[in-house]
Amino acid sequence: MQPVALNVGFYNYVIIDKVIALVSSDSAPMRRLVQEFRKAGRLIDATQGRKTKSLIFLEGGNLATSALSQETLAKRLAGSPMAPESDDEAEED
Repeated sequence: MQPVALNVGFYNYVIIDKVIALVSSDSAPMRRLVQEFRKAGRLIDATQGRKTKSLIFLEGGNLATSALSQETLAKRLAGSPMAPESDDEAEED
């Protein structure tokens, strides 16, 4: 059986079995946590230069950032295994 991937935006994917949590990146503690992961070399930036809206905690102690909201990612996680790109990725603040 092949692993099922979650589209985290802009044709970037993470393996669903490795996802621990989807968290909003709005709070100051979460932004500090991103900096700590970046310094430790454990950050996977999947934002393509856009504003980070959600954080994806992964098994193995890695953190992925996404320009999509955690609600959008949760819908994709609950929906089809390889959900296609959608218009919500064009959102910019």
